[in-house]
Amino acid sequence: MKQVDPQQIYAITRPHKNLFWLYFIQSCFGTVLHPVIFLPLYFRFHTLKYHFDQEGVSASWGILFRREVVLTYARIQDIHLSRNIFERWLGIGTVQIQTAAGSSSAELSIEGTDKFEDIRDFLYSRMRGGDKAKPAAPAAAAAPAGGGEAVALLKEIREDLRAVREAVERRKGDV
Repeated sequence: MKQVDPQQIYAITRPHKNLFWLYFIQSCFGTVLHPVIFLPLYFRFHTLKYHFDQEGVSASWGILFRREVVLTYARIQDIHLSRNIFERWLGIGTVQIQTAAGSSSAELSIEGTDKFEDIRDFLYSRMRGGDKAKPAAPAAAAAPAGGGEAVALLKEIREDLRAVREAVERRKGDV
């Protein structure tokens, strides 16, 4: 997996123009219904927008029935690339993002992009907990400042549980 510049990914807001031609080719397989099939795909292409930021990724599309999907990087469970023969011919691909929502299909598909491998690598680095450009914090520095208080509280709870256990064992012995 190569290191991807986040600014390149953040700059992606629209699908590649070849997605229009992919939609056209797909609708041609409907022969007689070509115009009926192509019209929704045409509007989907012209309204499809992506947004990548520090928190997550989102996509929106539609005119009459507007749909928007927003995913945080922490919710991403799996990422797949898919490219059929026409997508390979046009030089584009689809990044399918799955979450733990229980659906068998992708929660969000970033379709019609020529930077599909860069997007996949970027998403993998983010879903695993961060930016590789930042150095990892030592374990001691990652502990909260009030860590001593928490340890003291846990020790007190342990002692109370021991006292309860001893009292229960004594009571069993008396019976």
